[in-house]
Parts: sequence; structure tokens; C-alpha cells
Amino acid sequence: MEGTCTGKKNGRLHLNIRIKEDEDPHNSIMKLLRILRPQWRIEDIKKKVFTEGTTNQLTGCYTGCLRSSDDVVLVRVYGNMTDLYLDRRKEIEILHILHEHSCGPKLYCSFENGICYEFLQGIALDNKLLREPLVYRLIAEEMAKIHTIKPRDGSRPQAFLWTKMAHFLQLVQDSENDEMPSFLRLPETTSVEALRNEMHELKRRLGPVYSPTVLCHNDLSPANIIYNDTKGTVKFIDYEYGDFNYQAFDIANLFNEYAGLTDTDYSRYPSVELQMDWLTAYLRRYESCSGTDTIVSEHDVKNLYITVCKFNLASHFFWGLWAVIQARHSDISFDFMRYANARFERYYEMKEEYFGM
Repeated sequence: MEGTCTGKKNGRLHLNIRIKEDEDPHNSIMKLLRILRPQWRIEDIKKKVFTEGTTNQLTGCYTGCLRSSDDVVLVRVYGNMTDLYLDRRKEIEILHILHEHSCGPKLYCSFENGICYEFLQGIALDNKLLREPLVYRLIAEEMAKIHTIKPRDGSRPQAFLWTKMAHFLQLVQDSENDEMPSFLRLPETTSVEALRNEMHELKRRLGPVYSPTVLCHNDLSPANIIYNDTKGTVKFIDYEYGDFNYQAFDIANLFNEYAGLTDTDYSRYPSVELQMDWLTAYLRRYESCSGTDTIVSEHDVKNLYITVCKFNLASHFFWGLWAVIQARHSDISFDFMRYANARFERYYEMKEEYFGM
């Protein structure tokens, strides 16, 4: 653990504290809390470690009862080597923008290898809740609201998908050069060059498919969706991959998450009926938040459905590459190679069907 001098980064509170992953983080966390919550008595502070994530270590700190407390500080320690492929300054910028629009938690501070931010009361979704019409329509409406948030400077943003995917592929190649064993069992993906050629084909075939560039979460798994049944709201958390990207990618990414993370099963992929209902709720809210009075037609919904199906492939390829990188660098106990294979298998299984739509 380093010193506790405070400072500002882009006008925001930054604490010169580092929490080492190979040591007990208790003392470091207490040091953070003495600055952020000086009114808390040390003996009253309780901690809960959350284990849903596959990238970071997350600890909730509070006094009293977690479920009823209106002041819980979440301490997120970045995962090993994640700065290789995540832009932490961008994440902080996105968090502030979202909080300004009542779409995200308040950021309390950053520290040398993490951030502290507000805990949103509610429950993280499971596969059952993800299929409840009341809940999934709320998700659609919240995503639509976020998708209409404009850049602060009024610029026309570029989608981050292809730049980020190319960066992932370079990291995969670097890992292979670092004596990484053969990482995929599919004949189509046995070399970095094969993956590179496939990525170029994917980009070429998606090029003519129009999808607006909007502010996206880009990683909307059930664990990143908090449902508050008392308020009847959902909020999204963990914007590590938050950036401007293709609208259809964000939606497709969510639909792919229905298959699950630890036991990926695409028989759980949402039915066409569920998707159509979801997309209808989304488009109605999107048009409303955009300030237009456009009536959403069945034709509009069907067109978006087809676009989402095509970008579904980009989601599989993106997270397949990500999982290979994680397998090389992450300290988290998770079978990233199994997950990489599941995503690439689904990509090749659905490729011609989706591009044929």
C-alpha cells in the first residue's frame, strides 16, 4: 500500500492508495474509508465481497444493514493486467456523464488501481427475472434512455467496436508469442491469422448494415443490471467497456447474455417473440427520449431485429477474443477458455443464417 496523499485528476478526487491483490486489502480499504467517510466508526464498518465479476474484485462497505443502508461505498480493485485493454479514464468520464443523466451511480473517487462509487439498492438479475416482461421492458427503456445521451462536446462520435476488437486481436497475438498454448479447439480459429481474416470479413459484411452510433454499456450481463422492485426501476452498473458504439451491438450483447456465463447454453437465447416485444418497448422509449413523435411500426421493429441479429455475430467475436486474453492474464478462477470456445462456436454456427437475413 502506498501513501494517502490526495489529489485531483481532471478535477476529480484521486487518492494515492494502491490495494495489492496478494495482500489482505482490509487496511487499504480502511484508509480509503477514513477519507471518504470520516464520520464512520471503524468498529461499525462491515464489508461484503461480491463474487459475480470476471474482471475485478468488488467489496461493499457500510454500517448498519446492507439492504436498508442508504450509504454503501463500493470499492472496486481492477483485475490483473486489465489496463492492457481497458481505458480507465474513459470509464470514469462515462460514469460522470451517466450520473448527470440519473442513469448511473455516483463516483466517489479513484485510487491507484481502482475506484470507489455508490451502491445502487436492488438485486442483480438472474435468468428468470431477465425473462419477466415487466423487468425486460424496464431494461429496454433504460437502455433506450442511455442511447440518447449525447457527447458533452457535441461531436459526432465514432463507434469503438473495430478499434477495440483489433486491439484485442493484437493482445491475443502477443499472448501467443509469449508461449501461450493453442487456445481454441475450432479448426477455423487455430491461428491468429485465421482470426484476423475472419475479423476483416466480419467488418466487411457488417459495413453496409446501418446502426447508429450511441452511448453504449457494451457489457450488459444480468449481473450488471440492478432491479429495484420497490421503485420499479432498473439501473446498469460496471461501465468498464462503456463507450460510443453501434446501437445494435449493445442490444445483441444483452440477448447473448441470456445464454449464461458459467454454463453457457444457447437454448436459453430469447425467443423471437420476446425479442420483438423487447425491441418494441425499446424503440418507443428511444423515440420518446429523442424528442420525436414517431409512431413505432412493426416494420421498424422487424428492421431493428434483423440488424441486431447481424451484430450478434460481432458480440460473439468480441467476447471470444476477450476470453482468450483473460485466460492468459486473469487471476480470477474462471474457465475463460471454455467460454472463448462457446462464443466462437456460436459465431460460426449462426454466421450464415444471420448474414442471410
